[in-house]
Amino acid sequence: MPSRAVVERLVALVALGALTALQLTALLLSQPTRGTAIVDVATAVAAVAAVVVLHRLPVPLAVVTSALAALSPAGTPAASYGLYRVSSERRFRVAAAVGALDVTAHLVRWGWRPMPGLSFGWWVVLVVVGSATLAGWGSYTRARRMLLESLRDKARRAEEQQAARVAEARRSERTLIAREMHDVLAHRLSLLATYAGALEYRPDAAPERLAAAAGVVRAGVHQALDELRDVITVLRDDDDPGGTASLAPQPSLLDLPRLVDETRSAGTDVTLTVAVDPADVPDTLGRTAYRVVQEGLTNARRHAPGAPVDVRVSGARGGELAVQVRNALSPAPEPAHGSGTGLVGLAERVALLGGRTEHGAVDGAFVVTAWLPWPA
Repeated sequence: MPSRAVVERLVALVALGALTALQLTALLLSQPTRGTAIVDVATAVAAVAAVVVLHRLPVPLAVVTSALAALSPAGTPAASYGLYRVSSERRFRVAAAVGALDVTAHLVRWGWRPMPGLSFGWWVVLVVVGSATLAGWGSYTRARRMLLESLRDKARRAEEQQAARVAEARRSERTLIAREMHDVLAHRLSLLATYAGALEYRPDAAPERLAAAAGVVRAGVHQALDELRDVITVLRDDDDPGGTASLAPQPSLLDLPRLVDETRSAGTDVTLTVAVDPADVPDTLGRTAYRVVQEGLTNARRHAPGAPVDVRVSGARGGELAVQVRNALSPAPEPAHGSGTGLVGLAERVALLGGRTEHGAVDGAFVVTAWLPWPA
């Protein structure tokens, strides 16, 4: 199907042809001289031909049709159409120049072919008002079209920005989910790996010890499944805006002794020093500090199994809460199975609270340190 612009152009061309034909008919019925009739017919044909040929060039079209309007009234419909086209597609300065040309052409025509029964003064008024009306109508059409295009562009950009915000929110949500999944499961699964390794390397152990280790593995699997179920419940419970879903409470500094006991039960020697009152630490701050210790213990168990670990928590309200996890470097570390995303996620988690982290080898030990702002 033809576009709307093509259809509108065809309708305008048909209407212009009909108006020119009516004008020419009226002129011929007025019984002009033979020469005048020839000029009228030639002007009408040339005007319609100019509109057909120059329809993509509004300014040349207006200039040509204005010149034809200076020869015969048969060119006036095409000249009016040309003025409207320029006014609706070009700046007002160009439209004003073309309008002045149109007025001049019609005043020139009065010199050799005046309008019967109409004085020159009224003819000037009629021509000026007509040209001004066409120019104003065209300028209004252009302004309205530009406004609609601007609104459409703003709507399109708003949709793009909204889509970008949604995409960014989804990326942030995926990052948060990945970080939470890592924090919740990496520690638990590393404990299971430690016990499973003991079962693998000590098949000759006493049945009681093998049964105890298997029981710890079974209990650890159940705890890992419960923690995974809690995370999945958070992700799936979209209809619980009040947070009434049955979830395990989030860990805090009060849970550090339990975390350390779990690590000790896996055979790692851990020293815990907490130089603050855990009850005074805000929940969000305490939860982040807990995750720092959890990640440090997990890394120590993965990369330096059997090495002693020292955990220290210190700070003061109105300053910073410092969390440090230090483990001796293993002389022959086991192959690392992690991807390194744990420390990256930890740094992101700490940065969300305005804190900072450092990690690396220092004096024969691997040290993970986090400094978290502690509001007064």
